[in-house]
Amino acid sequence: MELAVELRREPNSPLLSKMATSDGHGENSSYFDGWKAYDCDPFHPTSNPEGVIQLGLAENQLCLDPIQEWIKNNPKASICTEVGVSEFKNIANFQDYHGLRVFREAVAKFMRKVRGGRSDFHPDRIVMSGGATGAAEVIAFCLADPGEAFLVPTPYYPAFDRDLRWRTGIQVLPIQCKSSNHFKITRTALESAYEKAQKANVRVKAVMVANPSNPLGTILDRETLRMLVNFTNGKRIHLICDEIFAGTVFKDPQFVSVSEIVDEDPNCDRSLIHITYSLSKDLGLPGFRVGVVYSYNDTVVRCARRMSSFGLVSSQTQYLLASMLSDDEFTTKLIEEVRRRLSKRHELFTSRLAKVGIQCLESNAGLFCWMDLRRLLKEFTVEGELELWRVIINDVKLNVSPGSSFHCHEPGWFRVCFANMDDETMDVALGRIESFVLRTKEAAVQAKKKKWKQDGLRLSLPRRFEDMATMTSSLMSPHSPLVPATTSALVV
Repeated sequence: MELAVELRREPNSPLLSKMATSDGHGENSSYFDGWKAYDCDPFHPTSNPEGVIQLGLAENQLCLDPIQEWIKNNPKASICTEVGVSEFKNIANFQDYHGLRVFREAVAKFMRKVRGGRSDFHPDRIVMSGGATGAAEVIAFCLADPGEAFLVPTPYYPAFDRDLRWRTGIQVLPIQCKSSNHFKITRTALESAYEKAQKANVRVKAVMVANPSNPLGTILDRETLRMLVNFTNGKRIHLICDEIFAGTVFKDPQFVSVSEIVDEDPNCDRSLIHITYSLSKDLGLPGFRVGVVYSYNDTVVRCARRMSSFGLVSSQTQYLLASMLSDDEFTTKLIEEVRRRLSKRHELFTSRLAKVGIQCLESNAGLFCWMDLRRLLKEFTVEGELELWRVIINDVKLNVSPGSSFHCHEPGWFRVCFANMDDETMDVALGRIESFVLRTKEAAVQAKKKKWKQDGLRLSLPRRFEDMATMTSSLMSPHSPLVPATTSALVV
């Protein structure tokens, strides 16, 4: 089934709001088109073995089994079991939108553990939201007015365009990062983006970074975080660190949270520092819709809590997770197991790609790789990248996400997710990639041979005529057909 590239726009009905009929949702993107292609033709090992395999969803399915086992062994944690139903009435009734105290305490404890115990988090600074999407929007509402801007380093998560902009009306302006230094954020790039916004008369209110990065799978080192804090403090703007992949760092160097920088710098203005977090990636529970805004600014905390009533986490979910996250022995083992399994899967995935000449940006975190397919482009443009992406979607039947959908200005990079499938599906996906690369290489060899033959023919003709022109008349009959041909060639 061919992917429909042109998306139908919503009808501009006068009966609907401008927001409802705008394209601020950000779904007019190849990133979301890939999901739609998968939804139309999903892979199944037996019922649809030729279907599209989902490599575009950053979901962690590698450690759901220990969580399932914990739930079986702790039935009292749920109000929907015979032993836990005694708490049903208390939990099912209305709860304060600040969230259950026991839950916020458990989340604060878990955040500290995920970050190696190097920072403390206070439960009274935790604001609950409906997933990381809700957390991003809440902080945007708190910090900026319509028309004002956040600076975000590229490449960045495509849904930031929706989460941060659609309903708030703020702008997202890129900080251009380059592959030549592994897409590291530099002071020069920051200054350039800030000055460009000023020249356009756009007020910058914050810098927002994802640490670890989505889609790069890299982490920010301590020096870069210090630079970001110094830059934003100096400009009197906010710094937001999206740390939802903090628990997915599977090898050295270790993760450094902005909270560590705040704690070690007595001169830092904490009121300008904010963290967004979620249980979607570290625990693999996106369906639970647990997002967190953690702010060092008292006013932001108060305002965000008022806004959180529009996207609460259900009390039933809070009650269950409060018990799970309070189990120190379990969470310690779970974090270690998540990292171990991610490391193993990452190593297997990247080594198989390397065998067919596909390199990925060196990374140590996340649920994905930043795959370099630049050498497979027919032309080094965004359209060349999208042409390759269409082949991968429609012919290879893999949903990978093109770099242009992450606002990467260098064509040929693709994000590929490796943690959202079982081993068997991953093997099929890698087999398809390997076959595609080998076919592409063979086609390139054949095309080059054909070109050599054509070029060789073109090169041989003038030499042949030149040789004939040097022949003496004694060697050729005056009636030879070569005589007029040679004469004609020389005249031309």
